[in-house]
This record gives sequence, C-alpha cells and structure tokens, in this order.
Amino acid sequence: MIPLNILPIVRKEFRQIKRDKRILSVLLFVPALMLLMFGYALNFDVKHTSMAVYDEDRTSVSRTFIEQFFISEYFNKVETLKSKTEINGLLDGEHARVVLVIPSTFTKDIQRGRVASIQVVVDGANSNAAATVLGYINAIVQQYSVKVMTESFIRMGRQTITLPIDFQPRVWYNPELESAKFLVPGLIAFILMVTAVISTALAIVRERELGTMEQLMVSPIRPLELILGKTIPYTIISLFATVAILFLGYILFDVSIKGSILLLSLVTVVFLVGSLGMGLLISTLVETQQLAFMIAVFVSMLPTFILSGFVFPIRNMPFIIQGITYVLPARYFLVALRAIILKGAGLSAFWDQALILVIYAVIMIGISSLRMRKILA
Repeated sequence: MIPLNILPIVRKEFRQIKRDKRILSVLLFVPALMLLMFGYALNFDVKHTSMAVYDEDRTSVSRTFIEQFFISEYFNKVETLKSKTEINGLLDGEHARVVLVIPSTFTKDIQRGRVASIQVVVDGANSNAAATVLGYINAIVQQYSVKVMTESFIRMGRQTITLPIDFQPRVWYNPELESAKFLVPGLIAFILMVTAVISTALAIVRERELGTMEQLMVSPIRPLELILGKTIPYTIISLFATVAILFLGYILFDVSIKGSILLLSLVTVVFLVGSLGMGLLISTLVETQQLAFMIAVFVSMLPTFILSGFVFPIRNMPFIIQGITYVLPARYFLVALRAIILKGAGLSAFWDQALILVIYAVIMIGISSLRMRKILA
C-alpha cells in the first residue's frame, strides 16, 4: 500500500525537477563544475616555489650547491641578485618567495672542513607553505652535506661509508603525496551535502508557493510517505551525480576506488538520505524558496567546508570547535569515504562512523515527518 501511495509523489517530483532548470543544474552541472574548480584551485602541493639567489662566493662549488635546489620541481629560479639590498624589494613585491644567500667564505669553509653557513630568507605570510618550503630546503641541505662528508672520507682513504641510520620511508595509500587524492573524497562529501540539502530545501516551499499544498493536505498521504516520495527522486539523481564525480575524479585526478563499490554505494545512500532529510526539514520551517535557499547554503556549505575535516584537520581546531564538529554528518562520511576510496578498507575500519550516519538519517527523516504532520494537519 505504501509504495502505491509514494509512486505518484515520486513521478510528480520528477516532472517538477524536469521543468525546474535550477534544480537540474544544482543536481547535475554544479557538482561537476565544483569538482573542476576545487580540484584544480584547492591544492596543498607546494611546488615551483619562486627562489632568488645571491651568491657572494661565485665558485664552482657554490654553483653546484645552488643547482641542487633546481633539479626538482620544488623550486624555480627567478633571479640572481647582485646585492643584498635587493632582497626586501623581491619579497615585498612577491617576485620571489625564497632568497638563498651564499656567503663569500662558502667554498673555503667546506674545503677546510669547517661548518659553512648559508642564509635562507623565506616569505612567511603563508605559514603552511613557508613551513613546507623550509622542510624542502632542510632536506636538500642535509642531502648535500652527506655528499660532501662522503667525498671527504673517500679522500682520506675510506672506501666505504656507512651512515648510522638507514632511512627507508614507505608512504601508504598516497605514495606520490598528491593533495588531489586527499581532496577528491572530501569534494564528494562537500558537493553531495550542498546539492542534496539545497535541492530538497526548496521542495515543500515550492508546493506552498505553487498552491498545491492544499491538494496534499486533503489527499490520503501520510507524512512519512510524502517525505519518502520527496526524497527518493533526489536520492536517485544525487547517486548519478556521485557516479559522475567519481568518474571525473578518476579521469582528471587519477583517484580510483580501492575498496568495495557496493560498500561505498551503501554509505553514500545513507549519507544522502540524511542530507535530503535535513533539506526537507528546512523546507518545512520556512515560507519562501529564497529563505530556504539561504538557510540551506548556510547550514550545509560553510560547516562542511570548514569543520568536517575536508580542508582543515579537526585535531588542530580549538577544543570547543572540535565539539561542534561531532554534530556534522560530513565528518563521519569523510572518514568512510577516505577509508574506502584511498585505503580499500572494509566496514570494520569505520563501522562506528557508518552507525552514526544511519542514526543521523533516521533522525532527520523522523523530524521531517513530524514537521510535515503538523503542516498537513
């Protein structure tokens, strides 16, 4: 009996979505556009940092040392300075982010076995990028230092040099350390949350503005049936959008699904149902589509972008803000997404997160049904 009551609502909702170009664009085109924008613009990889060089030594040894910075993709040489007074102007105008200063005694100190000092001036306006750049520089300097020590020992007659620690790092899940592979799963959660909440937030309000709410009030439809009838079409369309996002993520950013596609689908459906339920709840609380849209953007976009762990690590947030993140469904969905897509993990790795998503979906659909009962009463 229930499916027969729901089916006309589902058909009616599909017809309205087909007529409403705004909803279609939000559900189909906006996710792809957001993936392209965020995927390419939001990038944490610190590469091709502009570096200027002031070499007071001007010897083959100093030139060999300087070349170590430009054999990789981390630094680009933009200028060779003739005076220290040029440093401030370069950094102030952001023509260079880093300035490497080689003193005139550099070669003599190395040849005599003394500590050779160099200076690195870094633009610290972007603290995260500056910290990463300093890490690159430290690694390059250490590698060159080991090379100099090895050559020195060989000249002294030692044919074999053994370092006290054999460092062999292994990076799992993202060996290339590409930020896109971390961001794309987060983009899926962000895009689905925003599009699902916004699209359904307009559903009940649209009935009021079109004057069809009275027809629903006199029809033999229970609140839960109406909620499910409104939710099912958006869930189906959102799943198609999810497939499109995953396909584009694979084509553009080489992000493939390492784990179970079935498990990913189930977790995504649960998250979508909860998000769509939130949108319907908003729709029952306001009178106009404009207000529903504004509230939907406010409760979905900003919290998901800032507080879910999509961009900023939750562990680095203040204690009070960390407490707020526990009420955000995207936080738990992100853990599940990254576990399935990047790590190939099973349900045992994130069962608690999945359980919270189920509880969230039940609560949202339940509250929406209660609100709808009051409207239809």
